[in-house]
Amino acid sequence: METDTGLLLLRLLAGLLIAAHGVQKVSFLLGGSGLAGGTEEFRHDGFRGGALTALAAGAGQIGSGLLLTAGALTPVGAAGAIGVMTVALTVKWPHGLWVQHDGYEYPLVLIGIATALALTGPGRFSVDHALALPHWPGWSAAAALAVGVAGGLAVRALLHEPAVPALPAPASSP
Repeated sequence: METDTGLLLLRLLAGLLIAAHGVQKVSFLLGGSGLAGGTEEFRHDGFRGGALTALAAGAGQIGSGLLLTAGALTPVGAAGAIGVMTVALTVKWPHGLWVQHDGYEYPLVLIGIATALALTGPGRFSVDHALALPHWPGWSAAAALAVGVAGGLAVRALLHEPAVPALPAPASSP
């Protein structure tokens, strides 16, 4: 019973935070800056695609966060969360690990939580359990991690514009 309650609390915390962050990307709710703000955030981070990129990221976060929260199709929700957090990790990577320096600590923790939920299953207080779905096999956690990371890296490769080095200043004549 304690394990099921612990998994429920973990799913509620991580899933709702992931979903809420997606809501912020596409609306003014929860302190968000609206779709224009989400679009600007991605452009600032070097991504192309405009509003479509912000909508896709927001939808991915909302959908995966809600699946994790509900404990529904847990490996699918985990893979989605891992994917969007992998993109976030790549954005934060140059700043190092620690969040106080805008590092990738938080996305890494969420990747770990999503992977752990895929491995343990959502517990008894979940949609998966209510629908009498069998416990997901152990390989589904490895698949969720692999698919999530590969998806996140593919998004990064397809939509991120490499930084263009600044041209050297012209030499001044004496």
